[in-house]
Amino acid sequence: MQTALINATFFTGSEMITGKALLTDSNTITGFSDPDSLPEAIVHIDCKGLLITPGLIDLQIAGSGGFLFSANPTPEALEAIAKAILQSGTTGFLLALPTNTWEVYSSAFKTVRANTNPAVLGLHLEGPYISIAKRGAHIRELIRRPSPSELTSLLNEADGVIKMMTVAPEVCTSEIINILKDHGVTVAAGHSNATFREATDGFSRGIETTTHLFNAMSPLHHRDPGLPGAVFNSDMACASIIADGIHVDYTMLTLAKKILKERLFLVSDAVEENDHGAYQHVKQSDRFTLPDGTLSGARLTLLEAVRNCIAHAGISAEEALRMASRYPAQVIKIGDRGVIAPGARAELIALDHDLELKGIFINEKMNFIN
Repeated sequence: MQTALINATFFTGSEMITGKALLTDSNTITGFSDPDSLPEAIVHIDCKGLLITPGLIDLQIAGSGGFLFSANPTPEALEAIAKAILQSGTTGFLLALPTNTWEVYSSAFKTVRANTNPAVLGLHLEGPYISIAKRGAHIRELIRRPSPSELTSLLNEADGVIKMMTVAPEVCTSEIINILKDHGVTVAAGHSNATFREATDGFSRGIETTTHLFNAMSPLHHRDPGLPGAVFNSDMACASIIADGIHVDYTMLTLAKKILKERLFLVSDAVEENDHGAYQHVKQSDRFTLPDGTLSGARLTLLEAVRNCIAHAGISAEEALRMASRYPAQVIKIGDRGVIAPGARAELIALDHDLELKGIFINEKMNFIN
């Protein structure tokens, strides 16, 4: 079915376009056209003067819709999680799975492999090859030293659903990193107590990005700049950040953006309230904690993170949107998402002047939100 979105401002990921109609065909963007020269048979959708942008891409979200995936790695839970995330304006995401048992990994692999929802891009494994000293909310007893045979067995069972893996560079050899990369996994440094030298060496060996910058990692210190310093000093390494003002002060967000520029992208790191299993999260007014009060995941949507960047870190609306769409898509090398361009997926969101979500365009239909 051919569709034309009219009466809108379009942010393509690189520029704003007005006075044009955006054409889609069979869930694929075909290009822009003059609104006055559209074929009569094409379906017209009046976008009510809203801003149309690419759907957001979240590379680290552990649960939503009443389910924490690691505690409920079932098809029913995944369906509820995906539905809730989509309704927040995020049209593609990686499910984050914290350090866990092999049984949980196996169940998660099976569930994600069988899932057909295009919003589910795969899994982001945080651990199990991380630092005990910087484990954060991860279960100490489940953290393991990496071995090539165990990792290969894990990846073979996953059969391609692992798209990203967070490791501590100081505990991973070049062989471990190469195995991950050979399986198409984007390797991230995180939950790490690496020195500046160890982290820099990890980036030189193929680690491409960093998980929730500043959180659960060696600090930026004047005698040893640690993992944050290694990211800042790199020419290539990217970093995700949680822009809730709780996990990271907004001033640090501003400084990180000035240094990293287009290498900094947003994640929600959102979890869900859960009272059973290895990972239990308590919902507070503005965050989630462990039962003992330790800060755990964020109570944040990716679109809220975008607005926080604009309101509290001096980042332009266009750049904040790129940080939540184009840049994360580039990190996991999916060229058909995060942009409005011919050949890209027609998964779009409609925003008002305050960047509040007003509509979601998916499957050739615009679902407006009152």
